[in-house]
Amino acid sequence: MLLVYTHKITPRLKYTFKHICKRILGLEVKFTSKVEDFIAHDSLKMSYAKKPLSNELFVRSHSLLFEQGLSDIDINVQNWKHTKGFFPAGERSDLPYDIFAASFYLLSRYEEYLPHVKDEYGRFMATESLAYTHRFLNQPVVDIWAYKLREVLQLRFPKFQFKKRRYKVNPVIDVPVSYYFRQKGLLRTIGGTFSDIGRFRLKQLYQRYSVLMGLKRDPYDTFKWIITKQKQFEHKFMVLFLIGDYSTYDKNINTNKKEFISLIKSVADYCDVGIKASYFALDNIAILKKEKQKIESITNRNLKAVRNSFSKLNLPTSYRNLVELEIHQDYSMGYVDTLGFRAGTCTPFQFYDLDYEVQTPLQINPYQCMDFALLKYQSQLDKTEHLQKLIDEIKAVNGVFTPIFHNYTFSDSEQWEGFRSLFNIILESAE
Repeated sequence: MLLVYTHKITPRLKYTFKHICKRILGLEVKFTSKVEDFIAHDSLKMSYAKKPLSNELFVRSHSLLFEQGLSDIDINVQNWKHTKGFFPAGERSDLPYDIFAASFYLLSRYEEYLPHVKDEYGRFMATESLAYTHRFLNQPVVDIWAYKLREVLQLRFPKFQFKKRRYKVNPVIDVPVSYYFRQKGLLRTIGGTFSDIGRFRLKQLYQRYSVLMGLKRDPYDTFKWIITKQKQFEHKFMVLFLIGDYSTYDKNINTNKKEFISLIKSVADYCDVGIKASYFALDNIAILKKEKQKIESITNRNLKAVRNSFSKLNLPTSYRNLVELEIHQDYSMGYVDTLGFRAGTCTPFQFYDLDYEVQTPLQINPYQCMDFALLKYQSQLDKTEHLQKLIDEIKAVNGVFTPIFHNYTFSDSEQWEGFRSLFNIILESAE
């Protein structure tokens, strides 16, 4: 157990130390403000304050973990060997940067509460982030910093044996539209037919009616392939179905259709199942509650996880709604169009509510790769190369790789050519 001496024990401090020490390093941690308790402790210990007590392991603290609310923070990002660091700690500190304050800044998504430019969907953009601006978005810096802490602890306490954690893959399949042609209803089918004719999409028109007559499989119906892959993989996939009402933003099939219900049940026999919250559920807890109840009535299980449509997050409201509805897992933390680590970590972490200064029961599972982000790379070789770099970064800290693919990603569409191979590379990386 690591004992940490500090002049003031705050919720922010406990939250950050527990993520770094317990979740990443597998190290139990306790805190004290009593010097005599600290001196008496005969195992791992360190002080986190403005000045060291004596010659103990010491990290000089920034004020961030002892503050409340938001303030205008001056951040100067600097090179630190092969990574980056900020909040310099001075010469007497055993680490050159206060990794705890810096980690809290990234994990709490502090910068997303501050004024920033949003995209057309009202989302926080990668280009607005500190990590993108200072070129460390491609690294799980919080995990890297945790391993640097481990190094200095190992030097001070060479007999202590740290637990080893294993690299894991946590695949997510997002299902915004289960079928492209089937189960759409008469009006939508007629509308699609006239659209195909009007735009001279004769190949698609032929495909549409081949599917509707049962001569061909629907291009979005890749669930048999997904289940086959699940049977070959130890860790359960998380499959998230959109079951919200039809709207401008959400165009899935009617959730009352027997075939759709049957599909969800059959997938739930092999995979974990959650929901993709509809666009209008993001700011309306009543709609979200309705969708939660609907999926629970289909699967006869408590809802495990949610992912927001378009990965839109309105902090803290989006996460507070999940907490209120006792939904404990989220998969919305990441960037749709950019590979990387939005919260600076590849380890699942708890949502910290900055307004209430409290750690919540909601576990955020940050994703580092969405299939759309790989489309910007022209060749299959480029896609594979960038994906492998990401895998290597996560493997270096034995973290959790959470990729998000869609059911249609595995179709025969020209746009998604080669993506089954990319998914296989991800699964094979865990072997």
